[in-house]
Amino acid sequence: MVIDILSLFPAMFDGPFADSIINRACEEQKVTINIHDLRKWGLGTRRQVDDRPYGGGKGMILMVEPISQAIRDLSSKNTHKILTTPQGNVFTQSRARKLSKKKHILIITGRYEGFDERIRDLVDEEISIGDYILLGGELPAMVITETIVRLLPGVLDNEATEQESFSTNVLEYPQYTRPEEFNKKQVPEILLSGNHAEIEKWRQEESKKRTKLRRPDLSRN
Repeated sequence: MVIDILSLFPAMFDGPFADSIINRACEEQKVTINIHDLRKWGLGTRRQVDDRPYGGGKGMILMVEPISQAIRDLSSKNTHKILTTPQGNVFTQSRARKLSKKKHILIITGRYEGFDERIRDLVDEEISIGDYILLGGELPAMVITETIVRLLPGVLDNEATEQESFSTNVLEYPQYTRPEEFNKKQVPEILLSGNHAEIEKWRQEESKKRTKLRRPDLSRN
């Protein structure tokens, strides 16, 4: 898989993608991640990418021309184009699984007061990571990328991604490690029993209980 990210602040991605599993996945060539500076496609000698909105209003908005040209230069017939915006569909684990099957993803991140509306016509979908506002789309792009990359074959153990929260519309069951007792709280005896069938049954029941208590909306799906 190839993931291209278009941003006005490409240096923001240096730290998050330089360490841990994402970096290892890149080194093992399970994914290629390219960060592109939008100003490369800016207009004129000043590399302009934003302008005042027609009709007035606060702030500046990103212009359609630089982003349109960047999309043309970075895309192929296999490219799935994503716009990060609070107005998009909320990102979910199921959506991440579908995106992990794509060959090439291009993520366009926003800044300032938003996009020229015509940019929306150039992408395949708009994604939001939640009902709140950030300074820009870089952090959502990082979230989307990490969520997708960890699902790619060979990046993590398959069982680890299949049994976690949101993979089956339930939250993950409680987990424990040493010591067996901490602050007078014991590890459940069933987990020490060695009876794997009963342990699996307990885990499924606990997942259902936790989901009903913490995320009843998932139980209704």
